[in-house]
Amino acid sequence: MNEIITLAHGSGGETTHRLLSEEIAVLYASEAQWDDAAVLAAHERIAVTTDSFVVSPLEFPGGDIGKLAATGTINDLVVRGARPAYMTVGLIIEEGLPLSVLRTVLRSLRSTCDEAGAAVVAGDTKVVERGSGDGLFINTTGIGVISAAEPPGAGRVAPQDQVIVSGYLGDHGVAILAAREDLPLQTPIESDCAPLHDLAHCMLQAGGEGVHAMRDPTRGGLAAVLNEIAEYAGVGMNVDAQAIPVRPQVMATSEILGLDPLHLANEGKLVAFCSSQSAPKVLQAARRHPLGRHSTIIGEVTPGPETRVTVRTSLGTTRVLSMPAGELLPRIC
Repeated sequence: MNEIITLAHGSGGETTHRLLSEEIAVLYASEAQWDDAAVLAAHERIAVTTDSFVVSPLEFPGGDIGKLAATGTINDLVVRGARPAYMTVGLIIEEGLPLSVLRTVLRSLRSTCDEAGAAVVAGDTKVVERGSGDGLFINTTGIGVISAAEPPGAGRVAPQDQVIVSGYLGDHGVAILAAREDLPLQTPIESDCAPLHDLAHCMLQAGGEGVHAMRDPTRGGLAAVLNEIAEYAGVGMNVDAQAIPVRPQVMATSEILGLDPLHLANEGKLVAFCSSQSAPKVLQAARRHPLGRHSTIIGEVTPGPETRVTVRTSLGTTRVLSMPAGELLPRIC
């Protein structure tokens, strides 16, 4: 029986992880890195990342695909300790897209890049037949200059590190779902889509080399990030469910739809892994920033070799937090 690609392969969970590690990894050089951005071996102060954005709908509460594309690329650079400097933008436009929508998207993309100090220096545009592109796809490549003495990276995570999240989780996932399905939420939810260059800089300044790793929990949410880091670093993790910030309306919507908010995508949050000595300073710095005022320590890294991620529940029991499995919400970012 021939295997085929399904939407689950793009969910950011276990199926995506298998596709990347078993199939797509053959593309990469031996020095490829499994962080959000790669530090170039020949130029140790340069980080590079690439991403594609296929969100539906193109415009949603809190942003649009243009802001999302710029934000996602910028955030992948800043979690490696890099200052965004340059970006390329490739557009695949479907015949029939209103020009007013394209103009709105490009304005959002440009203003977000300007906010973070990243210049769009190259790009490409293709137009495909009606029915072939679902409106608009955007591909980006970002280049940043590393200022941190030792760039944060998954390989530096160690036992007793504290795990910090910078705010409420699941907002983006619920905002997209509500817009796509026209859900009548009593309290509207907006995407958290935002560039994190300034917040990440403040946290790195406060913690220095004690900030061992940072990630932005996009597809697959917090669960995917914790499991990916645990597997890569050969450690375990234990987090406290009551410490994880989730808005009541996001929790309620997730429960109604049978979703776990820890599996939902975020576009304006980061997860930091800090030494126990630096964590209080990093947390204090994050809470002083508008995008990090709800930051909290949610748990700690435990010794390997078992790479299991566990959650302490409000009932005092412990459950395993696995990678998301199957198709959760396609076309999310």
